[in-house]
Amino acid sequence: MTDSTLLDRSLGDLARSIPGATALFHRHRLDFCCGGRTSLREAAAPLGLDAEAVARELAALGDPADAGQRDWRKATVRELTDHLLARYHERHRQQLPELVRLARRVETVHADRPDCPHGLADHLQAMQRELESHMQKEEQVLFPMIRAGVVGLPPAEMMRLEHDQHGLALARMAELAHGLVEPPDACNTWRALFAGLRTLREDLMQHIHLENNILFEGLNAR
Repeated sequence: MTDSTLLDRSLGDLARSIPGATALFHRHRLDFCCGGRTSLREAAAPLGLDAEAVARELAALGDPADAGQRDWRKATVRELTDHLLARYHERHRQQLPELVRLARRVETVHADRPDCPHGLADHLQAMQRELESHMQKEEQVLFPMIRAGVVGLPPAEMMRLEHDQHGLALARMAELAHGLVEPPDACNTWRALFAGLRTLREDLMQHIHLENNILFEGLNAR
């Protein structure tokens, strides 16, 4: 695998086939979940990234077996959907209520500060409602249909569109939270809030990646 062969592969393809790629993409702020169909070359340009340098980093990453990571492309539909439910659906249901609570606390106590994340708690609460609705559709309709082998591409494409909305919500979350970087004198609650927001962003992006780039792409291959 040469560096040059990676440049025109999609971010989603790279994320699902190279272990460690998602962490690298997080570091470079490359959207591999909702923007998974964009090539590395195309995605790097608007961010001012050196696509060839990123490709060299990707080429240097190891093999899934060496990294001790599960290659979800080789999992059964039931194994993958069980993982999505346990690792991400349950996790998001734990994360968001606590993040809303922390955000309300920070906004109340530090309301007079210009760097206070004003409006963040309301935004997180809206994210919680939208994500809960989305997950229920997957749990009650989409995943059972996929497991039964009776689902076609239209329902999956509808979920992709909702994933795009989640991606926009994450971007707005980061904007309200001033880039997810707390001020140097932030209190412990503020620090806990922003640490939780960073974890939520990584978890939700990985969640969307597994669905868009592995589960749904598997439907294309049928």
